[in-house]
Amino acid sequence: MRTVDQQTPPDLDLHLIVDNYATHKHARVQGWLAKHPRFHIHFIPTSSSWLNLVESFFAKITSKAIRRGTFRSVADLTDAIVTYIDHHNADPKPFVWTASAASILDKVGRARTALDKVTTA
Repeated sequence: MRTVDQQTPPDLDLHLIVDNYATHKHARVQGWLAKHPRFHIHFIPTSSSWLNLVESFFAKITSKAIRRGTFRSVADLTDAIVTYIDHHNADPKPFVWTASAASILDKVGRARTALDKVTTA
C-alpha cells in the first residue's frame, strides 16, 4: 500500500476491494489506513470468492496445471505453475463479466439470505 500511495497522485482517493481475509483487518493495517484517509477499503461479501478475479485465476491454475498432476518436489510444482502462467500470458484474454450488476447483486442477496438462515438455526 505504501508503493501505491507513493505512485498515485496525492489528490486521488484510492478504493481497494478486498476479500475478508484476516490480514486485511489486522490492527497494523487498520492503523496504517487511519493515517492514510484517502484509502477506502471495500470488502466483498463472505462466501463470494467468485467476485474476486484473482480467485478465478487461481482456480484456473489449479484445474489446468495442478489437479491430477504428480509433483516429486516443490520445484516441479513451481515449474508447472510457471509454465501455465507463461502460456497464459503469451495469449492473455481479458475477463469479461457476462452477468449484469443487478443479477450479481440479486445472487449475493439470495446467498446472504441462505447464509443467515443457516447461522441463525
